[in-house]
Amino acid sequence: MNEKYIDERLAEYNNIFKKNEEIYRSLTRKLNLSECSFWILYTIRTESSMPFQNEICASLHQPKQTINSALKKLEADGYIMLTPGNDLRSKQISLTERGVVLCEKTVDLVIKIEKYALTGLSNEEIKLFFSLFNKYTNLLENLASEITQGNPKN
Repeated sequence: MNEKYIDERLAEYNNIFKKNEEIYRSLTRKLNLSECSFWILYTIRTESSMPFQNEICASLHQPKQTINSALKKLEADGYIMLTPGNDLRSKQISLTERGVVLCEKTVDLVIKIEKYALTGLSNEEIKLFFSLFNKYTNLLENLASEITQGNPKN
């Protein structure tokens, strides 16, 4: 492929990606939640079981300290409970009654519009979208690891 074409597609991708990020940033501001708190609550609402702190860190790809600070604030505000698990270093996170009400007014609305947006795509388009986005992300991750290991591609 020629370099000009790749440069144009990369600019297009970055524009779409940044627009998508801004949609979520704007939603979290309107919902009066920090981005980290929003994504923690989102993860709790979309998991099939109550997650542990370390699972939230892994799922959100955020530093442990960032997640822990947001969890402490959510706990202090009465939205979540942290319960010691088998591993004393990681606590299980559950919503309080107040947290459920907060999620119903915030996170659940976002999940609902995400699902509705996906209905604008056919099943084949959804599969293709996720397949290609996952492939690109894996390629990018592998190439990024080459940079961090000191032997980048030319």
